Amino acid sequence: MSSRQPLLVVGDVLLDRDLAGDASRLAPDAPAPVVEVADDRSRPGGAGLAAALAARAGREVTLVTALGDDPASEQVRRQLGPVLRLVELPLTGTLPEKTRVLAGGRPLVRFDRGGGTPGAAGPDVAAALDAARAVLVADYGRGTARAVAGHLADAARRGPLVWDPHPRGGQPVPGARLVTPNAAEARTLTGDDARSLHADAARGSRLAARWRAAAVAVTLGARGALLARAGGDSPMLVPAPYRATGDPCGAGDCFAATAAAALADGALPEEAVQRAVTEATSFVAAGGAGSPALWDGPPSADHTPPRDADPFALARSVRARGGTVIATGGCFDLLHAGHVGLLESARRIGDCLIVCLNSDASVARLKGPGRPLTRLDDRMRVLAGLGCVDAVAVFDEDSPVNLLRRLRPDVWVKGGDYTVDTLPEAATVQEWGGQALVLPYLDGRSTTALARRAARSATGRQRARS
Repeated sequence: MSSRQPLLVVGDVLLDRDLAGDASRLAPDAPAPVVEVADDRSRPGGAGLAAALAARAGREVTLVTALGDDPASEQVRRQLGPVLRLVELPLTGTLPEKTRVLAGGRPLVRFDRGGGTPGAAGPDVAAALDAARAVLVADYGRGTARAVAGHLADAARRGPLVWDPHPRGGQPVPGARLVTPNAAEARTLTGDDARSLHADAARGSRLAARWRAAAVAVTLGARGALLARAGGDSPMLVPAPYRATGDPCGAGDCFAATAAAALADGALPEEAVQRAVTEATSFVAAGGAGSPALWDGPPSADHTPPRDADPFALARSVRARGGTVIATGGCFDLLHAGHVGLLESARRIGDCLIVCLNSDASVARLKGPGRPLTRLDDRMRVLAGLGCVDAVAVFDEDSPVNLLRRLRPDVWVKGGDYTVDTLPEAATVQEWGGQALVLPYLDGRSTTALARRAARSATGRQRARS
């Protein structure tokens, strides 16, 4: 796949606000919970969130949207200006604001207010649209996409265009490479309320034909996404890599932004949807749009999804929301059933599992000549592909103690013949109040035994041929 290509995002920006706290009592004058607000955060939502997510990895992103002179528009300019290029349509009225009240991390109520009408596109908007080679339309039904629909139709003929639709918005322009309704939106758009994967796939196929789109990805929340084409041939279900339990707010924007970025870089729709499902799952697990890390830190210079490239950020995020960080470690040279059983058991203990993995040099020192059998990049990829593993961190020393002091997991897990008293890392994790645990391990499974059996088998085949 080629290097990151520029992306143009078109759509309606909102200002999202979260009032978060705890509710432990009812109001004296009504049976309503009283929320003691501990945190008040505002951030760009809608197309603004999608554009910010696309720009996270250092991609050049231009956002075409309608902004006015109201305080909400000014706040959006302040937050988005440092990370992307803003090209504005005039807005008559005020920017829409959506306020959620959360207790214990769960929404209690949402208040919506404001809303304006986008004006005509000026020459700078037309120039940005006409120069775009890859486009994401985040249509929230507020009129921005309708205001520039002619330019978008031309853009769909030039390169990949992804359209994230809304039942109150307009139809995607013909020729869209991918349209990304969620399951509820697909039901509303087709007037069909049947609930099954077969029905979801059929709706996706019907919408692809109606919109003359190359493909439609119906997002299914925690279940993943269904990729369908007109005619109903061979729909593809892309399951989520694991079940994320965080705030799902903004997951659809993350999915659309990731898919559009992948298509801009030359990916096929199947590849784009697979990447988008993985990124959206990681986004939810890391706290969703309300995660402070999304807005407080500078954009990364590299593509670093939380799931398999930044274990330290994942650990901080899970701790920040009161979760439990689990870590385990080893060489994982030839992954076998014993490894998988240990990892699955470890993941069930807490809210994320980080694997501390010996580097190739570390494995060679510990295991001797001929090891590792599998190089580091492949071992990392196999581990990261397991649904129970949330991130992988590599260490070069013989022991992971220095890495553990950086990760500071709540629980360190090992399997096999250890006891807690004999675990070399037990004293280290106790430094910050962590705990060491030993889990049962499947007998008779080991990388050494697998390697010996493979060697005996190869020797036997060679003798048989001679």
